[in-house]
Amino acid sequence: MKTTVNENNAPIVLFDGVCNLCNASVQFILKNEKEEKLKFATIQDARSQELLTPFNNTEIHDSVLLLENGILYQESDAALRIARYLKFYRFFYFLIYIPRWIRNPLYRLIAGNRYKWFGKRDQCMIPDKKVAHRFL
Repeated sequence: MKTTVNENNAPIVLFDGVCNLCNASVQFILKNEKEEKLKFATIQDARSQELLTPFNNTEIHDSVLLLENGILYQESDAALRIARYLKFYRFFYFLIYIPRWIRNPLYRLIAGNRYKWFGKRDQCMIPDKKVAHRFL
């Protein structure tokens, strides 16, 4: 699902900061990104909530979101669009051609069980100094 807003900043990955799977995914992205284009923020952060304000009329799923060129991508759309920024995993983007009604139920199954299967932290991750400039 995508919704448009007038914001043309760097693409921002919004992720669940207490989810172990989401944190591992961010670490994976940081390690495998082709260029340092993506910015990151936890969904729990006040700045993220401010970025999501234009989408108040949209049902927002809270695992991983991508705000790119003023468009909010969710679920498998967000994950696959993020893959386009990765060195060796860009080819996964071709899965975008599989209809959402097939892709999103699998995504929702994993997202809905992420705490049970991968665990949860007591607090959001704190990025190390090497990548702190990439976080809002």
